[in-house]
Amino acid sequence: MAPRPNLHLAVALDGTGWHPAAWRDESARGAEIFTAGYWVDVVREAEHGLLDFVTIEDSLGPQSTLGDGPDDRTDQVRGRLDAGLIASRVAPRTTHIGLVPSAVVTHTEPFHISKAVASLDYISAGRAGWQVQVSDRRSEAAHFGRREVDPAELFDEAADYVEVVRRLWDSWEDDAEIRDVATGRFIDREKLHYIDFAGKWFDVKGPSITPRPPQGQPLVTALAAEAAAHRFATRAADVIFTTPHDAEQARIITDRIRAEQPNSGRGPQVFGDLVVFLGERAAERKDRLDELDGAVFTSDAAVFTGSAAGLADRLLSWAEAGLSGFRLRPGAIPHDLTAITRGLVPELQRRGAFRTAYEASTLRGLFGLHRPASRYAATAGGHL
Repeated sequence: MAPRPNLHLAVALDGTGWHPAAWRDESARGAEIFTAGYWVDVVREAEHGLLDFVTIEDSLGPQSTLGDGPDDRTDQVRGRLDAGLIASRVAPRTTHIGLVPSAVVTHTEPFHISKAVASLDYISAGRAGWQVQVSDRRSEAAHFGRREVDPAELFDEAADYVEVVRRLWDSWEDDAEIRDVATGRFIDREKLHYIDFAGKWFDVKGPSITPRPPQGQPLVTALAAEAAAHRFATRAADVIFTTPHDAEQARIITDRIRAEQPNSGRGPQVFGDLVVFLGERAAERKDRLDELDGAVFTSDAAVFTGSAAGLADRLLSWAEAGLSGFRLRPGAIPHDLTAITRGLVPELQRRGAFRTAYEASTLRGLFGLHRPASRYAATAGGHL
């Protein structure tokens, strides 16, 4: 019998869960979602399950049932805390799990994101990542008042954005900090480099003001649900989140991404996203939430309702189609999160398909990725 695949598992965190009525569930902590303690507890539960990382949702506008602009719903959660600041607060209270906040690249500056993610990498001792998001919404562009967005160029712009961020992470060599009290030299200015990036959307001199992150290059992730997004993510990301609805779609998507890899120079991990409602009464709970919301819940990702054993069967089947991991979106927190960490994880462990302890102290290490050298370390020119 062939050995079971060793899966990677992550959870996507958004308020009290991905069902819009989750905050009304009897076990929800809806009154606490704007508190630090809530997020610490949720991420520590994910770490209890030995998960690779959590992603934390963010946006430039309030949640809405409309394609663009706010709606008039008052019975659903509206508003978020900054995902990067949540991750920074959670980091000192966790030890192994990766922390991957979302940040929208459209309308923002790569210098700021580079500094924020590098700072999170220091605060977490090498467990930071970043989920790249784009926005083509006019309502969000209106917050900034600078320009109209061309949807056809969103992903090309995002690819340049990620490249600028990666170069800024490399702009300090690893040993640029001397900290020699006797000579009074804190840094070696020969080891700080201009990145001199000039493109259609960005003209960035550099260097960063933050020393090179502990991981060198924190993990970059992206959700890619269409062909253009697949090309972007293959070019820019280390982990790609996809939304297949069955094993055949999973195979088609992974084959498409693998075909793009020779052109990208990267070999990203490919994850499948699923919204999950787990447990003996999972269908009943979902039906109740649907009733409270006034609509049957649907998602861009597949929706699984059932037992931990049934979900394990599906994950292993999709893994055989080429996926290396899964990002699970709990329908309602805490119920479906604890069902993942205390039900699904033990089931996968019994099948020899998931770790029984963390194998590395950094997020890159959990994926078996080496710490890359700075691209500027051997460059004679371009330093300050």
